[in-house]
Amino acid sequence: MPPRAKRKTRAPRRLGAATRRELLQASWMTHDAMWFAASVRLCGIGRTNLAARAAARSAAEIEAQRLCNALGLPRVRGFAELKRFLREALGSMRAPRMRFGVSFPAPNVMRWKASRCFAHDCATRLGVIADYQCGVFERLEGWLETLGVAARAAPAVEGCLMHARGACAREYRFSFEPGSRTRPDGCSRARRDSGPGQNTLRTSRSAG
Repeated sequence: MPPRAKRKTRAPRRLGAATRRELLQASWMTHDAMWFAASVRLCGIGRTNLAARAAARSAAEIEAQRLCNALGLPRVRGFAELKRFLREALGSMRAPRMRFGVSFPAPNVMRWKASRCFAHDCATRLGVIADYQCGVFERLEGWLETLGVAARAAPAVEGCLMHARGACAREYRFSFEPGSRTRPDGCSRARRDSGPGQNTLRTSRSAG
C-alpha cells in the first residue's frame, strides 16, 4: 500500500481585538444567564430579582467611574458630555443578542428603544417572565446616579416593558440648566439624599 499522505497541520490563529471582544461578551452573557437560572432554581424569582437589580446598580457605579477615567472625563457638566458618556457606555455593553438604540431628539432628551432583549429572552425561556423585574434600567440609572445627573424617565418600569407592552421604549429628560448642574465630584458616587444642593436621580418608576 502506498504511504498515506501527511495531513497539513494548521498553525494556531491569533485572535484579533474584535474576536476577543465577541468572546468576552459571549462569555459574560452565558455567565449572566447561568447565574440567573441557578438563582431562580435555588431562591425563586422574587429573591433573584432583588439580587440582580442590586448587583446591576452596584456594578454601574464602578463602570461609570472606569469609563470616566478612560474618557478623561472628570465630571459631566452638560448635555454634550452626557451624550458622549452614554454613547460609549451603551456601546461597551452591546452584544450580538442585544438590539437597542438611543437617540437624542432635543436638548436634555434621550430616547431608548430595544427590539430584542437578552434578559427578556432568558426570563421567557425559564418561564418566569410574568414575574421578572427589569434590571437593565437599574444599570443605566446607576450610571446617571454615579455621575450626579438628575433625570426623569417615562413610562414607569414595573416588571418587563417588552412583556407588558410588547415594546421596550423609554424617554429620559435631564435638567442641564443654570442652577441645575451635576455634582462637582462628577464620577464619584452621588448621594441618595435630597437635601439642599443635592442633585439626585429622579427616575419615574412611579410615573405613568
